[in-house]
Amino acid sequence: MLHCVSVFTYEIDDPERALKEIREQLEEKITFLEHSVGIILCHPEFIESGVVKHLSENLPFECVGMTTSSQAVNGGVGELILTLFVMTSSDVHFRTGVTADVDDGIDGPVHDAFTIASAGTTETPKLVITFPPLLLQYAGDAYIYAWEKVLPGVPVFGSIAIDDTLTFDTSETIYNGVNYKSAVSFVLCYGNINPRFLVGTLPEENVLPYKGEVTKATGPFVQEINNMNAYTYFESIGFANNGTLAESYLFMPFVIDQKKRDDYDGIPVVRGHVSFTDDGTAIFRGDVYEGSTFSLLTCTPEGVLSTTRQAIEHINTLPDINGVLIFPCIVRRLLTQRVHPVIELETAKDAIDPSIPFMAGYSGGEICPTSFKESGPANRFHNYSLVILIV
Repeated sequence: MLHCVSVFTYEIDDPERALKEIREQLEEKITFLEHSVGIILCHPEFIESGVVKHLSENLPFECVGMTTSSQAVNGGVGELILTLFVMTSSDVHFRTGVTADVDDGIDGPVHDAFTIASAGTTETPKLVITFPPLLLQYAGDAYIYAWEKVLPGVPVFGSIAIDDTLTFDTSETIYNGVNYKSAVSFVLCYGNINPRFLVGTLPEENVLPYKGEVTKATGPFVQEINNMNAYTYFESIGFANNGTLAESYLFMPFVIDQKKRDDYDGIPVVRGHVSFTDDGTAIFRGDVYEGSTFSLLTCTPEGVLSTTRQAIEHINTLPDINGVLIFPCIVRRLLTQRVHPVIELETAKDAIDPSIPFMAGYSGGEICPTSFKESGPANRFHNYSLVILIV
């Protein structure tokens, strides 16, 4: 059986004191079994101060994770906070790893790092938890494709690293106390583990009446919609002017129904719009497939908080929960911070059954399956969404 616990510290200046606080919480809440692993989320200053390194060197398990803008666990929520989610078990075991830099390609580094991490076993993992870097040359789907090449049929869950700046210059991934700008850290989970997944976006009443069909696209680049130049299409419905989306629509999510994808599962994904090229091609924050249809959503603080509450209330009704990881998109924070900087995370913390160990932290791009069928999970990259792993 899998046992989980979440702990935290606000101690950013004194690594030894931070370690003491974490140890005391762990000793109070959990007994370590044969196999254990930790997932760290933190504000970048915890790396700069040496807290992350000191914790990783002195805790009795390996740790992977990422930076983020704000986080929550049972009993703690905030921006200048470090949170730790620990899984321990006698019949679930873990392998951890980190890739070489992926600036010049993802597939090779992921393959090589997996080979090293899985050395000595022929067992297939039941779950990959992955933390990729935020690199502008890649749509987030590329990280999923790399994992599916080495582990076809295995669910992939995770988050792209983020920080609290407008340029995300300090976002990093973490592996055993070392921070990386351009590497993917990960946990492979084997044995008696039963991962379940939820994805939330915005309420159905936020869907606008505009629809279109993607008639020409390559990766995240959409050249034509309804057989029209993409920019011309958006201009024709009043959503674009002066070469960009109208200011009031800069946070407009697109619900993409990917009917032409080979392993289409009937569940849409959400894409954020980045910009237009000089020739009117629309660039999105993830792959969009030719033949896809899309709807538009209005993005409101009320809609964000509503879907968060609904997702947590659903979790509370599920049986056999050992722990929960939650990654909401950073745009959800941008939309709700005028109400309160961490109101979505506080909503999650207050709504979840206090007996369920959980960790939540904002994401630069969410990775989560949408469904399963005989051929395996429909691993997907998401924008604007709230993704949840239940173990």
